[in-house]
Amino acid sequence: MQTLIACLCLLILSFVSPCLCGMWIVGTENRTYNVIDYGAHGDGKSDDSEAFVSAWNATCGAEEASTLLIPPNGKFLVKVINFRGPCNATSVNIQLQGRIVAPAMDEWPRGLTNNEITNLIVISNVSSLSINGSGGSIDGYGSSWWQCTNCYRPTILRFRYCSDLTVFNLNITNSPKAHIRVNGCENATFSNITIHSPGDSPNTDGFDIYTSKNILIQNSTIACGDDCIAISGGSSYINATGIACGPGHGISIGSLGRNQAYDTVEEVYVKNCSFTNTENGARIKTVPGGSGYARNITFENITLTQARNPIIIDQYYDRKYLTNASVKVSDVTFSRFNGTSEKELAITLNCSSSGCFNIALDHINIVSAQPEKPVSCFCNNAHGTATSTEE
Repeated sequence: MQTLIACLCLLILSFVSPCLCGMWIVGTENRTYNVIDYGAHGDGKSDDSEAFVSAWNATCGAEEASTLLIPPNGKFLVKVINFRGPCNATSVNIQLQGRIVAPAMDEWPRGLTNNEITNLIVISNVSSLSINGSGGSIDGYGSSWWQCTNCYRPTILRFRYCSDLTVFNLNITNSPKAHIRVNGCENATFSNITIHSPGDSPNTDGFDIYTSKNILIQNSTIACGDDCIAISGGSSYINATGIACGPGHGISIGSLGRNQAYDTVEEVYVKNCSFTNTENGARIKTVPGGSGYARNITFENITLTQARNPIIIDQYYDRKYLTNASVKVSDVTFSRFNGTSEKELAITLNCSSSGCFNIALDHINIVSAQPEKPVSCFCNNAHGTATSTEE
């Protein structure tokens, strides 16, 4: 068995940890709005969407801190609901103790546009929101969608333009597409999130993050058919720590620059994560023809178990555009990786002709998952530092 070990000089990247805002507020002035009181049946057959929205409107419109309660022992069928803000309440809590279920594909509401069908639950323009999923769950019933390659498959839970958001102890399974999307949000913390879909379920990302700032995802387990976490354009100060990923496609920056877009991602810190039977580990992917940058990115203290592509920078992710223009990749550190690679090629740094710069490999210890087989690396236009390498 041969070992690929790389260590280099210390590279210090600046990172500002996301603030932990929107804490759960408990007190005598906190009023609870139970969806049952607004007509929800919780029998798994009746459409409870209208009752959920009515209870939300009361919760959001309250003058004091308020709580929306989805009670235990109920199975609540909902079909495309929108929880809209801004709210009058000083803080808003959602307590999910029951089970929310999506309809099967042939039971979704008719007459919806493609945009309307792309989400099951949307929470938008809400600040100081806490969601406690202890005892509850959301089931997307995605299996009926996964074989429909031309369908506009919905995301289960989407946050749009929310701030000071705290989500914890949430369990989501079997989304038709992405499980959680975070768009245009700031100061959000996700803790103890469990996401589970089969490894062959298409495009079922765990988290998709777009145009957001100061986002923390911590102490969570993600099994899915695509990226466990995907960090896309316009995002900065993203922190993922204590993530158990697998199956899935790892934690990815991008793809950036698709359709010749200008995309930027910076100040990303991924620490104390594990990748088990994943297609990728730590990945940066950009599309030729795009512009912008991905910079100040750190992956640190990573454990690998039969990951197929443990470390990868791919600036040729989609060859639709035959051009040398590309998103600039710089100031990226891969530090303290330990474990096994399913493939011989453990490290791929495939940069465009303009190059990637300040790429650092520090204490990388990756061996083959196949006994007595070697591991190797591929570098193309990658500039940086790696020392004391043994094969």
